[in-house]
Amino acid sequence: MMNFRDSYKQQGKRQQLVDQIHEKGIHAQKVLQAINHIPRHLFMDSSFEDHAYQDKAFPITSGQTISQPYTVAFQTQLLDVQQGDKILEIGTGSGYQTAVLCLLKAKVYTVERQVKLYKKTKLLLEKLGFYPRQMTYGDGYKGWKEFAPYDKILVTAGAPQLPKTLLGQLKLGGKMVIPVGEKSQVMTTIIRRSATEFDKKTYGDFRFVPLVADRS
Repeated sequence: MMNFRDSYKQQGKRQQLVDQIHEKGIHAQKVLQAINHIPRHLFMDSSFEDHAYQDKAFPITSGQTISQPYTVAFQTQLLDVQQGDKILEIGTGSGYQTAVLCLLKAKVYTVERQVKLYKKTKLLLEKLGFYPRQMTYGDGYKGWKEFAPYDKILVTAGAPQLPKTLLGQLKLGGKMVIPVGEKSQVMTTIIRRSATEFDKKTYGDFRFVPLVADRS
């Protein structure tokens, strides 16, 4: 990773954040270590920099948000990332979750539907030395068929229902973590057992920006 602006004060605040989300139930050490390592303040507008290590979501470009650190950690812990996992991320957003997955040595394929945000985040990830395998501007509802199937799929926006296209791009035995619902979402895991059979579990309520399908 390249050198970047990360003061001792920011590092100290990041450790406090890690302690806080650990107390909330995040126990996977590699996830906590990733949160502790990644400079979240660089993924946010400078006007929010003083708030970067609060456990809160904040606005970013194109009407989107950078997710609450606890939510990022919770989804990552549920996904159970293993080194070398081929992961499709739907909703690159700020790139913060992408950076977490890259740091965990996953092979990340990430899709962002807001073109301005896609361009900004691509440059930022390169600057910070985080390199997804592939990154594209496109409709997350359609997944990324070209590189399917995936070991894991992570959706970082609220889907009104489970997108069938994404289910079809999950390998047998693979896992998807997705928030499902409209006004609020229920965090859901899906494990593919066969061509048509899926195991589903739910893990409580969250709030995400909506997963929007292109109408074209």
